[in-house]
Formats: sequence, C-alpha cells, structure tokens
Amino acid sequence: MKVLVLGADGYLGWPTALHLSARGHEVGVVDNFVRRQYDFEMGVDSLVPIAHLQRRVRVWEEVSGLAVYPFVGDLTDAAFVQRVIAEFRPDGIVHFAEQRSAPYSMIDRQHAVYTQVNNVVGTLNLLYAIAEVDPSIHLVKLGTMGEYGTPNIDIEEGFIEITHRGRTDVLPYPKQPGSFYHLSKVHDSHNIMFACRIWGLRSTDLNQGIVYGQETPETVLHPELATRFDYDGVFGTVLNRFCVQAVVGHPITVYGAGGQTRGMLDIRDTLACVELALLNPPDTGEYRVFNQFTESYSVGELADLVASAYPGRVTIEHLDDPRVEKEQHYYRAAHTKLLDLGLVPHLLNTAMITSLLSVADRHRDRVDRDAIAPTVNWRTTTSTLPTAARTGAGPHGEHAPSDA
Repeated sequence: MKVLVLGADGYLGWPTALHLSARGHEVGVVDNFVRRQYDFEMGVDSLVPIAHLQRRVRVWEEVSGLAVYPFVGDLTDAAFVQRVIAEFRPDGIVHFAEQRSAPYSMIDRQHAVYTQVNNVVGTLNLLYAIAEVDPSIHLVKLGTMGEYGTPNIDIEEGFIEITHRGRTDVLPYPKQPGSFYHLSKVHDSHNIMFACRIWGLRSTDLNQGIVYGQETPETVLHPELATRFDYDGVFGTVLNRFCVQAVVGHPITVYGAGGQTRGMLDIRDTLACVELALLNPPDTGEYRVFNQFTESYSVGELADLVASAYPGRVTIEHLDDPRVEKEQHYYRAAHTKLLDLGLVPHLLNTAMITSLLSVADRHRDRVDRDAIAPTVNWRTTTSTLPTAARTGAGPHGEHAPSDA
C-alpha cells in the first residue's frame, strides 16, 4: 500500500513509518517539527537524542535500502494538505499529527486554544482534502481512550446499544474527556464520523491507551533511527516516566491515591495495530472505532512494578493530584476488535520494564530533575513551568509575550 504518516517525526509516528516501510509499504512522512519546538518552549529535551527528520530518512535508506518520502508542512495549512495528498496519492493515511499532551493543553488559555485549533482544524483540513482528492483513501486516526473518561459502566468500542422508552438504537458511546486535549479528540471523532456519513469517506478511529517502550525492531538498527523518550511532567507517559525516576533516585511520583486505571500497550503493538487497521479497511461511508490497548493497570500498580524491577532502592511518593479525576474508580473496557484481526500482544512483564530501565540508565546524564515534578494544575486557569523560564518561548516555539 501507499501510506502517508502524519506527525512522522514524533514518538509514535517515526517508528510507525519505519515499521510500515520495513513491511513493504510505500511510505510518505509529513511533519512541521512543532513537537521539537515544544521542547524548546519547556526547556527540556528527549531523554534519548534524536536526529532530525531528513537525517533519519537518509539513515533508514542506508540501513534498509528502503526509501520514505518526506513532506514538510502544517496540517492547519489547507493548501499544503491538499497538495501533499494530491501528489502522493496514498491508499491510507495514518494521522498522528496532533498536540498530544493533556497537561500541555491545561497550562493556560493560550495553550488550550492552540491545542484545539491545531488538532481540530488540522483534522478538518485533512477530511476536506481526502473528500476532494480521493474519498476512497482510508483515514486511520489516532484517538485516545481518554475520550471515554471513567464511567461506572463497561466501556464499549465506540458505540453502545441503548433502549430508551421502548425504542432501541446504537449510538456513539458517551464521552467524558478529562482535558482540553481530550476534548479536541472528541471533536475530531465527531467531525470524522460526520464526514464519513455525508461524503462517503471511510475511517478507523484508534482509541489508544497509554503507550510504553522506546525500542522497536527498526529503531534499534542504528542510533540515529531512535525515537524520542519523554520523561517530564508534561509529555512523559507514566511508565516511561516512572522508570527514569527510579534510575536517577527520584521518588516515583504517584498522583493521589494511585487507583487511576488506564488501558496500556507496548509501543510495538501500536505499530501492529496501525498496520492491521490499514490492511483491513472499513466499507465506504463507514466510521469504526477500535479500542487500542492490551491490558489495564492502575498508576499505583505500575509504580510497584517499577520498584520491584529496579535493583536499587526506590521510594514511592503520593502527591496531591494536579488533575481533576477520580482516584479510585471502576474500569472495564472492551478491546476485542484488533485481537479479532490477529493482534498478538506484547504484555507488560519484568523484561520490558528492565529494558526501559536500561534505556534510562544509558542516558541518565541527560535527565533534568527540575522537569520531573508536575507543575500544571487543572484547578487553575494559569500554570507556570519552571523549566520554561530558561527559554522565554510560548506555545509551539513562539517567543512568549512579556505578560505570559
């Protein structure tokens, strides 16, 4: 297949592009490098050094003999989106190109507005371009399990059958998002479903759980093929962050009681799920939802697993939860559709945690301890990132105004 990967310079986008290329697909990669600008703005950096996209593309061709085709631009630029799709003519598009951090979206008004404009407008431009260039293109959109929230009933895969006053219908599952970022994903879901209905598009919404891991069979072939590894309090995902904290002797920071339970998956399973969706497209006009995770853990359970796996002394510290969320709750979510398509999951075990600890240990001299603590408070309209004071940068790398 010809596949266009949007957001291909990011944590998941880059290994996805390499995986699809290695599997024999013709791959184009799109990015505007704004994720790197967030690092500059916050005064932090990926734990693992990452080469720039053009260098990565060259190294991949040298190592594998396979080419991926880069396009540099912004999805909020409608003309750029239209031109790339018309030029590359993909069979499928994998859409990672969004601001993906809940804490980042909750810093202040400026970051909330940026997140929603970037994510919602970029996806709308994409939907229009697909409809106008080739409505048969299959859009695989990375959503999030966070769209659902934590209801006191089982979570279904996108839709739920409801009987009300003697009548029954299948309706979109109710959404209870927990941040302005998660709200942007809900808006995306509604817009995509609407576009499928009115224009006959076809799309798979992958409601992804929290991803852990950093190495894939392709990224380990050369140091300059590595993907990023975030550990800070804004972009660091929970298990990756806990492993870094253990290695540098920082207490493992559990928010609140630690009963917050989420779906989790190995980074290698993310790649497999994307390809399975591409190889098994929906019908014309169909909008479908897959819950993309393999197992569930509470934050407290993950902290205990890391503490048990690390050979040194580890302390676990419970902090006041900066988020507005239930710290103990019921959580049971369906996730059978990808398994039915053939997903063979990598379940979390001591070997995986040990490998993450090893990655963290190799790069421990790059850890900025000031970036670890949570500094974004959901209960206020404005938060301050201590590390950001070093750069004077605002959202997506713009210089902050004097009153920011």
